[in-house]
Amino acid sequence: MLTAKNNIHDSKRGAKTAARARAALVRSGVCGPRAKLSVREEISSRRYYVSGMVQGVGFRYFVHRAARDLKLSGYVRNLRDGRVEVYAVADNSSLNQLRLELERGPSGAYVSGVTEEEAPVDSQFSQTFSIEDDA
Repeated sequence: MLTAKNNIHDSKRGAKTAARARAALVRSGVCGPRAKLSVREEISSRRYYVSGMVQGVGFRYFVHRAARDLKLSGYVRNLRDGRVEVYAVADNSSLNQLRLELERGPSGAYVSGVTEEEAPVDSQFSQTFSIEDDA
């Protein structure tokens, strides 16, 4: 025989079970702020070369922040010729958004151009985004 007391107890138990299931999904990376890409989203990688006054103005830190916000992996580094190289791995939409950020740059920089090329996915840089030593 069901009573109102049993129904309340069952709904509390159901809420606790649902909360535990949500927490497990977040920990697993299936959902949440650091969620893995779904199977349908195609991963690709691109290499960008940013020209202009882009060294000594916080450009690499700007890119690192943008990559974190867009949930990209890869790296950024200064090149000896004065450009900045950005290697990024993500879905195409995020890579296109990164390109817009690179063209804008931080307030102290002047970006005269951004070139990009397809690049093979390098598993060494497919998990996090880092600021690398100068090339």
